[in-house]
Order: sequence, then C-alpha cells, then structure tokens
Amino acid sequence: MTSSHELIANHLRLKRAYDPPTSEDGLRVLVDRLWPRGLRKADAAVDLWLKDVAPSTQLRKWFNHDAQRWPEFRRRYAIELMQHRAVADELRERVMHGTVTLLFAAQDQVHNHAIVLREALLQWPNWDGNSTSLESTRESSHVRKNVSPNLP
Repeated sequence: MTSSHELIANHLRLKRAYDPPTSEDGLRVLVDRLWPRGLRKADAAVDLWLKDVAPSTQLRKWFNHDAQRWPEFRRRYAIELMQHRAVADELRERVMHGTVTLLFAAQDQVHNHAIVLREALLQWPNWDGNSTSLESTRESSHVRKNVSPNLP
C-alpha cells in the first residue's frame, strides 16, 4: 500500500520553466514571482501561476543565488511559506489527484526556492520549516555575517 507521502513524492516534480513541456509533467505550476525572462507564454505551457508561494522580492534579491547564503535563505523562505499555508494545501490537494510539476526559472537547480517548496509540500501539514531534511539553520559564522537585519 502506498502512503500519502509516497504518493505526493511520486507526483510532485521540479522542472526549469525553460525546459520543454512533456506529457509526464501533469499540471504545470509556475512558482516564481516574476515571469521567466525571455520565455514566451505560449512556449511555457503554464497551467497555473502561483506568485504568492514564491519568496518575497526582498528575500529573493538578498539571496541573489549566492550558495553561501543558501542555508539562511532556506530558513527565511520557510518562515515565508508558513504564511501561505492555504496555497500549500491547494498544491498538495492537486498532487493527490495527479502529477504536478513545479516550474522555476533559476539556472541553479540545486539552490533554488522550488526545492524548499517541494520539501515543504512533502512534509505538509507537519512541516514547520525546521525539518531535518532542510539544512540546519545553525550555519557557520561566515554565513551569518551576510544576513541583512532588514529581512525577516
């Protein structure tokens, strides 16, 4: 028997928005706040655009895809995601009924918000942003020095 966690894991995928759509994608959900630069809407084949589940503009600009800031970005984005539980519940519900592919524009496929979002959805509703699958928020001091006091 398949658990709901396994079902969600098998049906929740990640893909760059620039990659061509395939029949295996299921529902294609763009999870970026901004439309991917240079991508025509007709080519993207986006079924749903959930801007509110993306990191805030302030957090996105602070992170700037700096791998050294990744652990702190994950922690801060987790806090933001907790404020969007209704959107996460909607996404999980859609995954229970079929495949959902989370689309993101970032070139870095290891350090991007869609990864954190997928992990959160896999653990929902028990996820609190402090999961053991997320990197520890007790980063080294060199990462902490880069933290802006103006961010949450």
